[in-house]
Amino acid sequence: MGFFSTILGFCGFGVGVSLGLVVGYYLFIYFQPDDVKDPIIRPLVEQDTETLQRLLPEIPIWVKNPDYDRVDWLNMFLRHMWPYLDKAICKTAKNIAKPIIAEQIPKYKIDSVEFEKLTLGTLPPTFQGMKVYVTDEKELIMEPSLKWAGNPDITVAVKAFGLKATVQVVDLQVFASPRITLKPLVYSFPCFAKIFVSLMEKPHIDFGLKLVGADLMSIPGLYRFAQELIKDQVASMYLWPKTLEIPILDLSKAMRRPVGILHVKVLRAIKLKKKDFLGASDPYVKLKLTEDKLPSKKTTVKHRNLNPEWNEEFNFVIREPESQALQLNVYDWEQVGKHEKMGMNVIPLKDLPPDEPKEMTLNLLKTMDPNDPLNDKSRGQLVVELTYKPFKEEEMPKGFEESNVVQKAPEGTPAGGGMLAVIVHEAEDVEGKHHNNPYARILFRGEEKKTKPVKKNRNPRWEEEFHFTLDEPPTNEKMHIEVLSVSSRIGLLHPKESLGYVDISLADVVSNKRINEKYHLIDSKNGRIQIELQWRTS
Repeated sequence: MGFFSTILGFCGFGVGVSLGLVVGYYLFIYFQPDDVKDPIIRPLVEQDTETLQRLLPEIPIWVKNPDYDRVDWLNMFLRHMWPYLDKAICKTAKNIAKPIIAEQIPKYKIDSVEFEKLTLGTLPPTFQGMKVYVTDEKELIMEPSLKWAGNPDITVAVKAFGLKATVQVVDLQVFASPRITLKPLVYSFPCFAKIFVSLMEKPHIDFGLKLVGADLMSIPGLYRFAQELIKDQVASMYLWPKTLEIPILDLSKAMRRPVGILHVKVLRAIKLKKKDFLGASDPYVKLKLTEDKLPSKKTTVKHRNLNPEWNEEFNFVIREPESQALQLNVYDWEQVGKHEKMGMNVIPLKDLPPDEPKEMTLNLLKTMDPNDPLNDKSRGQLVVELTYKPFKEEEMPKGFEESNVVQKAPEGTPAGGGMLAVIVHEAEDVEGKHHNNPYARILFRGEEKKTKPVKKNRNPRWEEEFHFTLDEPPTNEKMHIEVLSVSSRIGLLHPKESLGYVDISLADVVSNKRINEKYHLIDSKNGRIQIELQWRTS
């Protein structure tokens, strides 16, 4: 009897369930409640602030702050490169963490701290926006808004007192606003020597922490304590103005810092061959360092003289003594037409003994090609005296900051005076009426210096440096700097025109030792020029 009751009970249950499903489906399809209304859809602009914050809790920062730009391309780049960046970042993090751990563990009587696992997971960070600052120095400053909710697997093994404990970090979330500075900008790839990273505010850090498989963050009070402790520790190390410095290039090679001074004294020339049909030649000497963008230096012209004596001195800043050379060219000055070359020679700086004057008599050659048969012809001789004085170790720049520190004036500078260095960096929005081949002209105390012209450019970059040796500080003087454009065509119409000028008071550079500013050009609509001035004393 019990057996049959069980069978009938199962059958009744099956029939009841089946019948209930059929009836419920029928009622759901064919009977709709009358009190349900269609939702009201309104545009976002008509919503109030509270509703918008509820609907869009993660509004990108570039929407709220116009100073930030969208960087969707960067997020897409990270998604594709994340597997490779993960390994590279973890390797770098280990290298940075090892010396820090080695320094800290003796304080807490810990034997060792090692990474058993270190991976950032499969979810890359997201940049909500980025702000870029433009300065007059050789640097690039960026402030990205970073959010990262990742799935890393970081396992650290701690050994102390003969025991081993394994700690695992999971479910990491980081919201931060770092300032990333690339400086100094150099001409060697990747075009910056160091990366400086600092935090503009305390970061938001949330994570899970497991000890031997147990979730430590579930302990009352520990979650908040650990979170605030890590925030304070990170802030104490990297909150602005403190920075994390990451070297990229060897600064001495990247910046090609000065390593010495070359003193050149052009004494005389002997038995030069005349170039003019009527009368003697008018020789002068042009001096230039190889691998240097600075303009050549010239002696005075000695008219109608094939055995001229100059006894004129020049100074050159040396950056690569192993590869640079001094190039000497003797020209015949012509009042009309092109000056004709009388001969040349080159002196490698690596052949000069340091701190010892060396007088050299050079045979003038047609070219520096040793196989050129024209070099066998006698063209006269040039006598020069050279002294290479390398900087002492204490005088050598030690880091990037020295680029903003004024160098000392070279030996031989007047005791009460100094050297005024003028660095013409660039100009912006200079526009001529007839042509745009701008160059800068510097007028100071009756002496004129010029940069090289840049053809067909409204935003020329020169990066040329000029020196003025003065007997006294130019406290009450001004320097006249003018931007001009020269026509590239031969003709009498509009051969040259002014694109603007500026008169700079030198009182500030004497008191501050260095200024680096952009000046608005007078008689120019929007033109500006960036000039760096340094007052160097011995």
